[in-house]
Formats: sequence, C-alpha cells, structure tokens
Amino acid sequence: MVDAVVRFPFDAMASRCEVRLAAPDGHAAEELALAAIAEVRRIERTYSRYRADSIVSRINAAAGRYSVECDAETAQLLDYADHLHRASGGLFDITSGVLRRAWDFRQPRVPHARELAPLLALVDWPAVQRADGAVFLPRTGMEIDFGGFGKEYAADRACALLQERGVRHGYVNLGGDMRFIGPQPDGRLWSIGIQDPRKADGTVASIAVSQGALTTSGDYERFFDVDGKRYCHVLNPRTGMPVSHWRSVSVLAPLAVLGGSVSTIAMLKEDGGLSFLAASGLAYFAIDGTGQAHHHSISGDYAS
Repeated sequence: MVDAVVRFPFDAMASRCEVRLAAPDGHAAEELALAAIAEVRRIERTYSRYRADSIVSRINAAAGRYSVECDAETAQLLDYADHLHRASGGLFDITSGVLRRAWDFRQPRVPHARELAPLLALVDWPAVQRADGAVFLPRTGMEIDFGGFGKEYAADRACALLQERGVRHGYVNLGGDMRFIGPQPDGRLWSIGIQDPRKADGTVASIAVSQGALTTSGDYERFFDVDGKRYCHVLNPRTGMPVSHWRSVSVLAPLAVLGGSVSTIAMLKEDGGLSFLAASGLAYFAIDGTGQAHHHSISGDYAS
C-alpha cells in the first residue's frame, strides 16, 4: 500500500510555508511535520533580527562596543556569509541590511543619496572581526542579517530532520524556497510552477523535481513602482539602490541554501548574472527585465 501524502501549511519567517510528506498514517505524518516546523521556528527564533533575544540582535546591539561569543552553528553561518562575499565579488554582504533604514517598500519613496551615504559607510563585511569563536562589528550602527539565506537554511535543516526520521517522499516549502526529500510515493516527480514575476496568480514554467532544491529570487516580493520604474528589495550594497536587470532567477541545486545564494548573487550581478549562472554549473530559469527567459538544463515543460 502506498503511503498517503499529507499537507501541513504554516506561517514562518514572514512567509506562507508548507510541509508535504508521505507517512503510514495521519498521526505519524503530523508528528513528523510538527518536528520539521519546530526546527524552522527554532532557526527563526535564533536568527531573526526582529527578536531582541536572538544571537543576531545581540551581535548588532554590541556593535562598536564589544564582541559576542557565537556557538558552532552561528560560526558556520558566518563562515558561509564570508564565502558568499568572496564568491560574489563583495555583492553579497550580510552587513547591507542597514540599507533598509532608508527603504520602506510599503510606500513609494526613493531615498535621496544623502540618506544612503551614512548607511553605505556601515556596509563593510571585511571589517567585521572574528576571533576565538566571537564576532565584533567595529562601528556603532553596523548590523549583520542572515535574511539573504535564512529561509533556505531552515528548509535544508527541516528536510534533514525529516530524512533522519525516515521520510523518503515529500518537500518543505518556505515562501517559495523549496527543498525536496524525494519523489511522490508512486515515483512521479513533483510538478512545481515558477511564479510569473508580473502576474501574481500566473506561472511561467513548470519544473519536474524529485531531489535537491528549487529556489527563486525576484523583484516581485517587496517592491514599488514610481514613474514606470520598479524598485525592489534586492539592494546593491555598493550603491544602496535596487537591482533592475532581472525580474526573477530560479535555480535547481543540491541544497536550498546553495540555490538561494546563487539566485540572489545572479540578481545582484545584474547584466553579469547570466555568466555567473553558467559558471555555477547549476540548472536555472531566469527572466530578464524585458521579459525574455533564459534557461539551462532544467527538466520540465516551459510555458511560452
């Protein structure tokens, strides 16, 4: 008898989320899903910049004053942030979250250069000091923010927990960043629609996936339009201004944290994004600012 697939929707990390898995019975499925959801919420609680008791908030509150001891998990995330900074030529910078002080995507207002200048002076990952398991932000007002890969990391961790507990079919979806445990119980692949960046209820492609991760970065999540120009939440840490070359970039990768990082860096690299995607060796589906699609080695049926 084939196990039934059960869906467990929930909210976390300011996103609509879902655990979908196959289990012998409903009680077992619920226990497994609740464990995965608890892991997502643990990561959110530990690393949210909105919680005063999170390690991120404690590091930020100590900026310019003293260093903060980090546990092994936080140290690994900081190591990964350092790797992304180098791999992106400095464009992926976890100290760039301070720029949101000038940008409020709930209202259509473009900040003046004089507002951005003092914030840009605080964007400086290479200046962050790390030694003996502690981290120190050298200038008052500096911040770190794991929002650039936090959801993806949580999806990977939740899936690892499910796999450790014997789940072989299902996926975790955190606001569109997805990590797959395995195909449907009958062996069929999951058919996942890629969001149309200009139509909230539309899709531009259907991707067949059974393993790994599918992640998307786009200009349609938080944005406003002024005089026909779109200003999105993906900000260039050197200029403080939103990127504009890509509408969306979707990447298939072994891990969600890898796929999400590659898609975000491609967005940040603007017209250099396509060559970066090609060099990554990963499959991708990207839509540029004119609406033209670019894709490589993604199985599935593409919409015209």
